[in-house]
Amino acid sequence: MIDFKPSINFWHDFKSNQIAGMWLFLGSRRSLQLVRPSILQLVFWGILGGCANSLFSWLSSGRMGDFNSQGLISYALWPFIALIVGIFLSQRVNNPRLMLVPALLWLVLDTHIMLFQSLIQYLGDLDYLPYIFYAYIPTLFVMLFVWQSLAVVWVISRELKWPWWERALIMLATLFTLVVWQISVKDQPIWKVEEIPPSFAEDAFYAQPILLNKALDAIEYGEFAQSHWYFMGVAGASYQDVFYSEIERIKKQFDTRFGTFGRSIMLVNHPATRTEIPLASKTSMELALRRIGQQMNRESDVLFLYMTSHGLPNEFEMENAPLDLASVDPKWLRDTLDASGVRWRVIVISACFSGSFASALQNDNTLIITASAADRQSFGCSNEADYTYFGRAFFDEAMRENNSLKASFEQAKTTVAKWEAAQGFEPSEPQWVIGKNMELMLPQLEQRLFPPATTTSASPSVALTP
Repeated sequence: MIDFKPSINFWHDFKSNQIAGMWLFLGSRRSLQLVRPSILQLVFWGILGGCANSLFSWLSSGRMGDFNSQGLISYALWPFIALIVGIFLSQRVNNPRLMLVPALLWLVLDTHIMLFQSLIQYLGDLDYLPYIFYAYIPTLFVMLFVWQSLAVVWVISRELKWPWWERALIMLATLFTLVVWQISVKDQPIWKVEEIPPSFAEDAFYAQPILLNKALDAIEYGEFAQSHWYFMGVAGASYQDVFYSEIERIKKQFDTRFGTFGRSIMLVNHPATRTEIPLASKTSMELALRRIGQQMNRESDVLFLYMTSHGLPNEFEMENAPLDLASVDPKWLRDTLDASGVRWRVIVISACFSGSFASALQNDNTLIITASAADRQSFGCSNEADYTYFGRAFFDEAMRENNSLKASFEQAKTTVAKWEAAQGFEPSEPQWVIGKNMELMLPQLEQRLFPPATTTSASPSVALTP
């Protein structure tokens, strides 16, 4: 028999109800022994539950959007249903205090679950969770929501010793109500972000050919007697700021420290650069590589090609909605590089599964560096970041401290592994693949990329007399 002890004080009841919610999550009837129902507790936990749900909705919306009162009303429907069920149960067992129990227990459990989901959402926004978790988090959230309702039905039906068919009927009715409710309110979150269809403005449409031609015309000839490095940066996906930020910073690094000014170009997919920088596509890449191949000294100059975006096996994502851009595949990239006439190549690809490009791009005159193995993901892609994990470790740290690409790669590989281990991520395992001719040629090419520091000694001036 359910025995509800009278209230002692508010905070004692609050603590007891909190513990009861934990037992409810485990499906234990002990929750009914600990619960302390009262109107004040119901109202207080209702406010906490509404705040917890609002917090989760705000985080899920990307910490933006507008408050949607309809979403809060939709949330309140469930404790209202639980209250009606409680009224029915209290009449059935002739225990008035049971009236508030289903709604109170549901609110307590819902509050704790929402706070847990908010924590997971926050850690996910900061990119602190292993990427493998992201595929399962939505399913986990749905399961928690379903269980918090079924747990109330399960515990009360067991305590009241309902027959099995009645339990099954009530459970099915609860599931049906959950499905109908979810379908009805899925477009009405508490914090709602109005989706704006992507557009490509008229000025950007007409500016792009001019921007590309201007960028191509700015690429200078290589001098016959010297070895020069050419830089080409490609930011593939427009919906995350990190790729544009990374390419912009690395190009500046190459232009200022590594002497590629006048011999560099960047192709960027980002809404903010459509009237300023040529967009990245297979067409613009082909034209840029062709121009670089025409301008450079084939025997002594070298191309440093850096590509950063999201990826899949044998696929480098090109995205700039609403444009329908084709992704880059290894065969196309190899054929395009071969057709360009570029002989000496250093290709660095930062994307998930980028190691799948290595075999197709490999030849005697090429160094290939990838941020991950063919079957591994890479990390650090977020709007808040200036670099991806590999981009920061390789360019922003290692290449500022070393005068060798090999040493820079080894340092970056170690650094990335430490970061991934600290976050619990599966190791990305960056790859280094170098052709036999490039292995012999690279030390000579690096002398131009990393010029030795020169020291000059000041000598006293001598006055000459006639």
